[in-house]
Amino acid sequence: MLRRTVWLLFIIAAVTTVAGCSLARISLFGEKSEPLKEYVLQGTGKGKVLVLSIDGILSSMPEKRLLRTEPSIVQQVAAYLKHAEQDPEIKALLVEVNSPGGTVTASDILYHQLNAYKEQTGVKVVVAMMDIAASGGYYISLPADFILAHPTTITGSVGVIFLRPGVSGLMEKAGLSMNINKSGSEKDMGSPFRSPTKEENALFQQLTDNMASRFKDLVMQHRHLRPDQLENVATARVFLAEQAKSLGLVDEIGYLDDAVAKAKKLADLEPDARVVAYRRHKVQEDTLYNPAIQWQGGDLETVLPILAPLNAASHADFYYIWPAAMGY
Repeated sequence: MLRRTVWLLFIIAAVTTVAGCSLARISLFGEKSEPLKEYVLQGTGKGKVLVLSIDGILSSMPEKRLLRTEPSIVQQVAAYLKHAEQDPEIKALLVEVNSPGGTVTASDILYHQLNAYKEQTGVKVVVAMMDIAASGGYYISLPADFILAHPTTITGSVGVIFLRPGVSGLMEKAGLSMNINKSGSEKDMGSPFRSPTKEENALFQQLTDNMASRFKDLVMQHRHLRPDQLENVATARVFLAEQAKSLGLVDEIGYLDDAVAKAKKLADLEPDARVVAYRRHKVQEDTLYNPAIQWQGGDLETVLPILAPLNAASHADFYYIWPAAMGY
């Protein structure tokens, strides 16, 4: 125990030494109570374009770090939009999406939040896709009035996947077993301690297909694809920007400045309208490319990311996600 404590103190001291002045703004336990404040990124005129970044794997579960717990992306976006509802000067919302997707429920909640904000405020919504906007990343883009993809964006993957761990083979090799009493024949359906039956696989496939149908229905509702386009999209493959545009998944290919200009045009704003973002602390030399939501605090994982657990898809769940980018 003493040795473990000494090692922890040594690591903290080493991190502090390596990080130097960069730790001036870092608290080991974070400052999550800091309120959102508005910062102007561009412009001086009337009206505002609000920038919101949605990055990483989409989840409604709080993110557990080594020494702290951060709110989930769902919690952060909901708080961001609630704050934005109070400002009538906001005429357009620019959502930067950089995500391979996430759980079905988190994706659907974010879709609902963005759609509800648009309907309640009348604000125009423009999505700017960055590296990846696949599966759930595309799902949450659907409420937009206009979708712009970066020339190198990967998008699509319109489908659902059910991931679940399995340890039955390992347990057999180790001479271990799991005894189960159940009230119904399918109560332990999906258990990692045994292989699924043929009937269970059929039930899982039915659930997966139903969730995929919801995704495709929303794509048709928002994007109005032709039957041949939908047939191609329904394979759940990913597309580069040019292919996505030809299939009707995106409206235009360009850069973030083009997305800002389009947002201003849709909202009938002058070219010098302000572009703003909400942050919990001031960012030096702030630009459109900085995340719109940042925590002032940090912990050891901020400086030693190798300590962060790789916990994506570590439990059974349905995902609107592109599996190839799960380590993204």
